[in-house]
Formats: sequence, C-alpha cells, structure tokens
Amino acid sequence: MDRLTNTVRPYAWGSTTAIPELLGTPPTGEPQAELWMGAHPGAPSAVVRDGRETTLTEVIEADPEGELGPEAVRAFGPRLPFLLKILAAASPLSLQVHPDPQQAREGYADEEARGVPLDAPERNYKDASHKPELICALTDFDGLCGFRRAPEAADLLAGLDVDAVKPYVDILRASPASDALREVLTAVLTAGREEIAATVQEAARAAERLSTGHPAAETAAETADQTAAETASEPGIAAPGTHARAYALCASLARHYPGDPGVLAAMLLNHVRLSPGEALYLGAGVPHAYLSGLGVEIMANSDNVLRCGLTPKHVDVPELLRIVRFEPGAPAVLRPEAGPGGEERYEVPVDEFRLSRCTVAPGAPATPLDARTPQILLCTDGQVRIRKVVNGGGGEDAQLPLERGQSAYVPAGERVEATGDGTLFRATVAV
Repeated sequence: MDRLTNTVRPYAWGSTTAIPELLGTPPTGEPQAELWMGAHPGAPSAVVRDGRETTLTEVIEADPEGELGPEAVRAFGPRLPFLLKILAAASPLSLQVHPDPQQAREGYADEEARGVPLDAPERNYKDASHKPELICALTDFDGLCGFRRAPEAADLLAGLDVDAVKPYVDILRASPASDALREVLTAVLTAGREEIAATVQEAARAAERLSTGHPAAETAAETADQTAAETASEPGIAAPGTHARAYALCASLARHYPGDPGVLAAMLLNHVRLSPGEALYLGAGVPHAYLSGLGVEIMANSDNVLRCGLTPKHVDVPELLRIVRFEPGAPAVLRPEAGPGGEERYEVPVDEFRLSRCTVAPGAPATPLDARTPQILLCTDGQVRIRKVVNGGGGEDAQLPLERGQSAYVPAGERVEATGDGTLFRATVAV
C-alpha cells in the first residue's frame, strides 16, 4: 500500500474553497478545480518506495505486471488505464464530447500522418484511446448531458420569441428528431461570428426576462416540480415560468461566455441535477458539460476531447459532427448497486475502470477489498483504516489510516480490508 500525494489543477472554472475544505487545508484564494489521483503523465501522483519519493508512473514502468497484474497489462498495456479525480466546479466547463475507440484510433492516426504537433491548439486527438467518464456527486451537482427531445427543445427556443432563433424552432418541429438536432447544432456552430454573437446576446436578454425570480440551480424539490411542468407543456410559445429553470441557465451561461454559440447549443441539452451519491456515465458521442458542484470523477486515461462551445479553445466543427450522437432522450442517473461485503458499485459498460463506494462503521466487520488489478482508495468522509492482510494477519506497519480527502494506491493482487468510520471510494480495473 502507498499513500498518494496528489496534484491540484488550478483551472479557472474551479472552486476556491471546495477542495481545500475536503482536504482540511486553507484556501489559497486561487481556483482549485481538480485533484488528480493516478499515473497520468500530466500530473502523476507521488508515492514513497524504499524511503524515496517517486511517481506512480515510474513505479508502474519499473514492474508493470507486478503493479497492474497480467490481466490489466494484456488488456491495456503497461499503464494504469484510469484516472481518478475530485472535481470542484464553481462555473461551467466547456461543452464537449469524446470519441469511441475506433474514432480515437482513426483520428489520432490521421493527425499523426498529417504532422499536427501534439501541443498544437487545433489538435483533437492527443492519444489513440477513448475517454468514457463517470461523475459521482458528493454535493448537489449540476450538469448538461445528452439532447433534449426535439419538441421540448423547440418549445424552449420558441419561448424566447427571438426572430433569429425561429428557424431553429421550425426545423425542430418539422424534421425527424436526430436530423433536426444535427441541423440546428450545425447551423449554430457554423454561423458567422458576429451574427451568432448578436443572436446569443438577444436570446440571453430574453432568457433573463423569462427567468426572473428563478435561479439556475434550485433545490431538488424545485427541480422535480419544474421538470414536471416542462413535461406537461404544450407545443407553441411556452407559458411564462414553464421553462424558467432552463432560461435561468441560458442567462447564466451567457454571462460566463458572452456571445458564445455554446449558449444556444446548451439549450438543446438536458439539464441534470445529481444528489449526493448519484452519478452520470458519459459514453462516446454524448455532449455534456459540468456546471457546478463537487464530485468524484473517474475516466479512461485519455486526453481526447472535442469541444463544441462554452470555451475560447479550438472547435473543429466537421470532426465534432462526426463524433456527436444525435440521440434525444432523458439521461440515465445511476445509483450504486449493492455488491458483496457492503460494497456498492456503479455499473458502467467499460473495462478501463470500475467505481464503487463503501461505508464502514465502528464495530462492523472489515470490508474486504481484494482485487486482481490495481486499486486507488479515496476517503471522502470520516476516517478509514486500510489494513494489509499478510498470511491471515497483520501489524501496525501494515496499516494505513486515511483521513477525509486522502487516498492510497494498492498494487494488483494485494489483499487489503477497510475498517473505521467513514466513506471510501474504490477505483479499479474491471477486467
């Protein structure tokens, strides 16, 4: 077992207080957006081996099969295939999608063949891997995920009563849903810069008027009430207040990203609020953006992102449209499923990672955490003690206490168990 020393990434959208509060450290006054746990080359975790501090990347490179296990190495090569994070969003992240495995391989090979530098701002594919993600809320967590149903998107845009938006409404009502969503998103992203900026500005002013008294992030009960109201709406211009929550979000996004076409693109998407313990799985081609909240995020160890708005960074519209899946419908909110030993698993259709949650209580039997693949264990509440089981026994030198915000790395095949009084998230490989 190794205690991890992790890097905080100071992206501009990060909260100044959420991660320091979790870690029990004073705020610096600067954004602290993500805490990375893993062996990503951009910010690998540090461990102490044989009295010397080294990176987890170097540890794995020195003995891939010993650290990862032969099954993981056969499936994913000599690298840790997942990255675990604490994500703390105080303002919206970019609207984005990720490729599937074949698209990633093809895109990476194409850019390599064309000699596009890895650090070029127009580069889409930094590696040949897909990047599925799972976000699990630690607080109320807001995000955008997947396309709204076309009639609902049409009603929402119609309610703005903005002349430049009305052609989008007609398309959404007249065409098959997938075709309509593709056509409208394409029109928004390919419009002239000055033209779309003016449209976004006018739409934002209308949204501000329509959302008066309705903040973008309500309580869960208000969210449920608003969802019911939106579902019951009739085609035509929405009645005042019918889409107040969505209009409040539109106005908020426009304040963060004035004139950005992603503000209109976001109105085509579902606004989702997660309660603590609930999660969202983001598969290939699903447009999404995190808006606010604190969560545990796990993803395949890849940097492949195609942005479609809410960002000053490069947007490759043709490649984006090749990747996006125009499939409307409500996103599935995941809740953990009970497993053996009190472990609760978030089931997802990928092998690079598996995330589970364990609640340990004083006097309860120890929770076994055996795995044939490597593990990262993260304490998010209370205190948990990790004990290495050696020949059925152990000692003080084989125990590792984890306070809130602390994490540990466990090599493949190492038998450990958890006791104490707290909540532990467990990330491992699902081969």
